[in-house]
Amino acid sequence: MNWKQALIGLSLAAGALSAAAGAEPLKIGLILPMSGPFAAYGKQINHGVQLWLNEHGGTIAGRKVDVVLKNDAPGTAGDVDKRLAQELVIKDKVDILAGFALTPSAFAVAPLATQAKMPMVVMNAATSSITTKSPDIVRVSMTLPQGSKVIADWAAKNGIKKVFVLVADYGPGFDAATQFTKSFTGDGGTIVGDIKAPLSNPDYAPYLQRIKDAKPDAVFLFLPPGAGTIAFMKGFVDQGLAASGIKLIGTGDLTDEDILDTLGKPALGIITAFHYSAVHDSPQNKAFVAAYDKAYPKDRPNFMAVGGYDGMELIDLALKKDHGDATGPAFMAAVKGLHWTSPRGPVTIDPATRDIVQNEYIRKVEMVGTHLQNVEFETVPDVKDPGK
Repeated sequence: MNWKQALIGLSLAAGALSAAAGAEPLKIGLILPMSGPFAAYGKQINHGVQLWLNEHGGTIAGRKVDVVLKNDAPGTAGDVDKRLAQELVIKDKVDILAGFALTPSAFAVAPLATQAKMPMVVMNAATSSITTKSPDIVRVSMTLPQGSKVIADWAAKNGIKKVFVLVADYGPGFDAATQFTKSFTGDGGTIVGDIKAPLSNPDYAPYLQRIKDAKPDAVFLFLPPGAGTIAFMKGFVDQGLAASGIKLIGTGDLTDEDILDTLGKPALGIITAFHYSAVHDSPQNKAFVAAYDKAYPKDRPNFMAVGGYDGMELIDLALKKDHGDATGPAFMAAVKGLHWTSPRGPVTIDPATRDIVQNEYIRKVEMVGTHLQNVEFETVPDVKDPGK
């Protein structure tokens, strides 16, 4: 018997036992980068998971929850994720796989979810095609084309005619650039240049000079939140692009709350489209932010924390709907069409794609009290993934 056959057999056996013994703990295998360059992603998603559990007595659908956390640092090495997922299914005997901060992680584990017929809940990775890689994947975060289309349409309607596109050289960057270009040119705009920057430690100086020479009205930017975004923003100001009147627009990753204070004044006035802001005005978000601030006073809640929080909400709703059956086919049938009110606003799982349908908000970075914040000023409701 090879490892694939063992994987399937153990998973099916675990599913049968789970269905037969509802009192058994529900084991969730959480794969996240908890160290290395993307450690902030793992920290925020795990914060969201733990916050939801704390609010619900550590149970889902009446069952105690055991979370088995695996560190997939650096988060971009799919072979690490594949090995960890195998350990979670065969050794730790988890019922559900979850987490997946970055696209390579989700891509690597998708075949195992299919082989094991095990639910896989994606809490952040945003390449459009992820849910097509396995019938057992559902996503509660976003896709890059969602925000990219909305900001492209907004830019074209608000006097921006020429845009230079700069994105990170990996799946989400390709998605963002492709969708923005398609939507913006379809709206009558012109792309005056495009760059795919290396994911690790790029030198932005020559890219910024190319942008300056092209004299666009705006730069559409997608970089993973972190050091790269901070370095680009500093160069954008230092090389005089901001002073020349070039605007910065992008998806909301660009002004993620986790790095906003570090970005500082150069971030003021940036316009983005995104599904979440920490100052989103709703009772659910105010309660979420208050609970988060109490539990994690040294951090600011962001979209990744909401992804972890909503991932647990989805698991809870699905298991209540299918009477506790955590096997892949039953769970996936239950998630289709699920809807609830998230801290981000109303959300629905698209029955056709198992992707999330959600509001996108046009936001502007402003100083609110002592913090920079993404202040929403326009809502585009019920946005499906245009990448599919």
